[in-house]
Order: sequence, then C-alpha cells, then structure tokens
Amino acid sequence: MADQKETLVVHANVEITAASLQAIVENAKKITGRDSKGIYRVDTADKVSQVISRFLLENDFENYARDIQNCL
Repeated sequence: MADQKETLVVHANVEITAASLQAIVENAKKITGRDSKGIYRVDTADKVSQVISRFLLENDFENYARDIQNCL
C-alpha cells in the first residue's frame, strides 16, 4: 500500500469553472443513478470535495505549498 499521510478536513472557498462543477455533478449522477422514485440522491458538495482532495493528493500539493513562491 502507498504511503498514507495524515490529512485534515479544511473548509475553504475555491474557485472552479462552471464547466468543472457541471462535470462533477453529471458524473456523480451517472455513478449513483436514480432511486426508485427517479430522484438522484447524491451530495454534490461532498463529491466536489472528494474530487478536489484526490486531485491535490495525486498532484503533490504538499510540495507545491512548501514553495514560498506559490504562497505570494
């Protein structure tokens, strides 16, 4: 198993494009499908959080954050 790092949940406002949000919502609906009443039951805010968190972990946000130039 890969090196598991301790993480914290941080609530923050992030800017993403409308197209990114739309893609996440559409994919979340495809993954969960409709319930017996034809309604999608998925927390899209949670899904956005999961997608962004996974992106940050996979793309080495930790080292990006360590570079002082990226914090200016």
